[in-house]
Amino acid sequence: MDLDQWISKVKDGQHLSEEELQLLCEYVKEILIEESNVQPVNSPVTVCGDIHGQFHDLMKLFQTGGHVPDTNYIFMGDFVDRGYNSLEVFTILLLLKLGKDVHPANITLLRGNHESRQLTQMSFVPLGGTLSIVLRLSSQCMFFRYMVSMMSAKGSMATLNAWRYCTDVFDYLTLSAIIDGTVLCVHGGLSPDVRTIDQIRLVDRNCEIPHEGPFCDLMWSDPEDIETWAVSPRGAGWLFGSRVTTEFNHINKLNLVCRAHQLVQEGLKYMFQDKGLVTVWSAPNYCYRCGNVASILSFDENMVSHLFKSFLLNIERDVKYFNETEENNQMRGPRTGVPYFL
Repeated sequence: MDLDQWISKVKDGQHLSEEELQLLCEYVKEILIEESNVQPVNSPVTVCGDIHGQFHDLMKLFQTGGHVPDTNYIFMGDFVDRGYNSLEVFTILLLLKLGKDVHPANITLLRGNHESRQLTQMSFVPLGGTLSIVLRLSSQCMFFRYMVSMMSAKGSMATLNAWRYCTDVFDYLTLSAIIDGTVLCVHGGLSPDVRTIDQIRLVDRNCEIPHEGPFCDLMWSDPEDIETWAVSPRGAGWLFGSRVTTEFNHINKLNLVCRAHQLVQEGLKYMFQDKGLVTVWSAPNYCYRCGNVASILSFDENMVSHLFKSFLLNIERDVKYFNETEENNQMRGPRTGVPYFL
């Protein structure tokens, strides 16, 4: 297994073979199964939000924040769906997790609500003698596809297997990370069934995301300008307010909750008067039409004092912003003949 060659291959826009992808997924699962539901991470580290299949923008993210292993990263889920290069995004993140010169702790991958078989249903659309895979999403989502040059029935089985290998890895992804014991990173948000971080540690994560309960809420919930809890319009998870967040941070001795899951036009947004929660969004010009910028949030090795200053003096943490790449224009494939709409 030549990891450097595989990384170069994916960066050049090629896919791993079915056998290579299967091997990669099996090795990464062996690493992920050893990680806690609340994976401890030491600063310095850079926290990233949704990527959503925007491969070239992920490459720009690394140019902006630094390359692995020189920079440690936490990716807070939603690597796939909506963009046109989900397979490439997920493959490169797995390769970096496994890299021979990289310790697994250099890159922490959290599960998002889109790391789910239910949101990545496969259908096949023949285009020009090749086989396109379209991962169909719910009605609120934009479709995406990636091209795989495989032929006839054998190709169909190979692409179906590739989808299975990737979705099997989803079940091994951890639910959250905690930086230096004071900053909790999670994809969605809080749950009325989770008052302490220890309760997250007890969740059985090696399964498809359920439709309700603490696992579901961690993936789907959103902060809102309310005090306590409200029903979420998403149909999963909850809306949670300032008092819920403040109490959760106090009980668990946290300074901050970092999460992703929601588009932020300005790339990053603090919530509530005490700025006890922040949303980080890392997919610029989301869905190739939203016009938003993206951000990543860095914590240096003096994070505790740095956080202290930021709360008392309203000094912004080390935030880096970036826009979409020129390559995105080349990734917008034709939309005719595809039965999935915005």
